[in-house]
Amino acid sequence: MKYKRILLKLSGESLMGEQEYGISPEMLTQYAEEIKNAKNKGAEIAVVIGGGNIFRGLQGAAKGMDRVQGDYMGMLATVINSMALQAELEKQGVETELLSGLAIEPICKESSGKRIKSAVKAGKVVLIGGGTGNPYFTTDTASSLRAIEMQADVILKGTRVDGIYTADPEKNPDATKYDSLTYTEALSKQLKIMDLTAFALCQENRMPIYVFDMNKKGNLLKVIEGEHIGTIVSE
Repeated sequence: MKYKRILLKLSGESLMGEQEYGISPEMLTQYAEEIKNAKNKGAEIAVVIGGGNIFRGLQGAAKGMDRVQGDYMGMLATVINSMALQAELEKQGVETELLSGLAIEPICKESSGKRIKSAVKAGKVVLIGGGTGNPYFTTDTASSLRAIEMQADVILKGTRVDGIYTADPEKNPDATKYDSLTYTEALSKQLKIMDLTAFALCQENRMPIYVFDMNKKGNLLKVIEGEHIGTIVSE
């Protein structure tokens, strides 16, 4: 196994499936199956999910809402998504632990590196909601922070495309895929893999970022076993 301890980052939008908003039961089932299969192979897994399928703080701020209030609402949306995936994983017989950047008793305890490491070592899949617990930070930044805290081998960023391209492949058919990039190359080419705060955290702490297509069945297992099907960003 190439990657033993992983932080899997999923977007909230990915949970919508074919819907325009909310949570698709079909996508929950598919993602839970992928995570279960990877765990059964011995991977230690923590998952951070965005909240864009329910609410985005920045969009609220753009419409006149207080930014801080909007960001906290977005954090709560990530907790809802995490609870949904937790419920599906438990339904499939996977033991889980729900943590959050915001302590919400009796739903979950506050996240910490020690708690994440303890839970994954015990064989649980850890769902981490609530972002960083602070406004003005994205779930990308939360993913970077949690990966560093838990001493993950890699951040696996599951998307609906199979890696990083020179341009958006859904809009530009001539876009070409990168097999690998350094942090410096990604910055110089202005490739928007993560927001700058998240990316800087990864670069400073030498945390590799692997971008791959999470919607294709079996891909998560392929990545952790070392099959190169996406794009790796590292030193």
